[in-house]
Formats: sequence, structure tokens, C-alpha cells
Amino acid sequence: MKKTLYLMRHGQTLFNSLGKIQGWSDSPLTAEGIKQAQNAGQYFKEKNITFSSAYSSTLERASDTLEIVTDYSMPYTRLKELKERNFGLFEAESEHLHPEIKALDTHYVQFGGESFKDVSDRMVPKVIEIMEEEGNDTVLIVSHGVANFAFLDAVAKVLPEHMAAQSNCGIIRYSYENGVFTPEEVIAPNGVTV
Repeated sequence: MKKTLYLMRHGQTLFNSLGKIQGWSDSPLTAEGIKQAQNAGQYFKEKNITFSSAYSSTLERASDTLEIVTDYSMPYTRLKELKERNFGLFEAESEHLHPEIKALDTHYVQFGGESFKDVSDRMVPKVIEIMEEEGNDTVLIVSHGVANFAFLDAVAKVLPEHMAAQSNCGIIRYSYENGVFTPEEVIAPNGVTV
């Protein structure tokens, strides 16, 4: 049976606005982040999309986003496997300290963080488990930028370029059938399909 996954990034946070690296460290949603989450919630209402279940990372920026999107009216489950990448000693430091993209795969391991593969190795099996659960036909998961990209990179046979970067409260809709995820569209925070 074909199922649908909406994999969403959290709204803008204080660290996002200050240009700080934010992995397992957390910071609150800004007024803009709250507005982005409200806009995403409005998108789902206007499209008459209802969720059979909802999940978020254990980090508050993700769970707060989910609560706003669902208008505080839906029970959900917080899972550690959906957390952002751990950046080790780089946590809460300036984003200008990130190495070049080609060095991102394992760079943070030497500083107590995770590799890109570490993130997909914890995220992909958990999302499969969620989607395989009976009754989980239309699922909302609120996670994080790198974690969502690690998931996309692991499951997509062909990586559409426009899906690689995910803005705050950006959503990627996937279909899931017979163990296969197919990315179908990107929805921007203002509800516009990219």
C-alpha cells in the first residue's frame, strides 16, 4: 500500500539567525520561525491534509515546530533517531567554521561529532520503522536540515537538485511503497511548491 511522508525542517531559530552551528545544541524558535510553522500549518489545512501520526526529533526546535504546525491538537512522538547531526566541539560556534562541503562527510568525527553516514544510519531505519507501522498512512516528521538531507541522500536513487537545500520549515513529500521512498515535491514555508 502506498503511504505518504511529509519530512519537514524546523522553523528558524535564534542560532539560525545568529549564524551559529546548531546540531544537538538547541535554541528557541524566533518570531520568524513561529510564523513559518504557522504558514506550514495553514498549507496543510488549505490542502485538507490530515496526518495519521506525527513524530519529531527530541530537540525542542523540532517539537515546538510540530506543535505549531498541528495547532497543538495532535499527539506525537519524540525520537532521538530524528535528531540533527552532532557537530561535536563545533556546536554553538560560528557557521563560518564549517569546512568546505567536500570535507563535511567525516570532518566532525575527530571533534566528537558524527559523520554524514552516522546520521543516515540512525535516521533511515527509524523512518522505515515508522512508515511500516500499521495505520501510518500519512505521516508528518519534523527534523533538521542536515538530518533530512542525509535521509534524502540515502533513499533517493536520483537526487533532484532543488531538493538538496531545505529552508526552515521546508517540506519534502515522499511516497513510500514496498520499502522504497520516492521524493515527489518540495514545499516552501509559504506553501509554494518548488
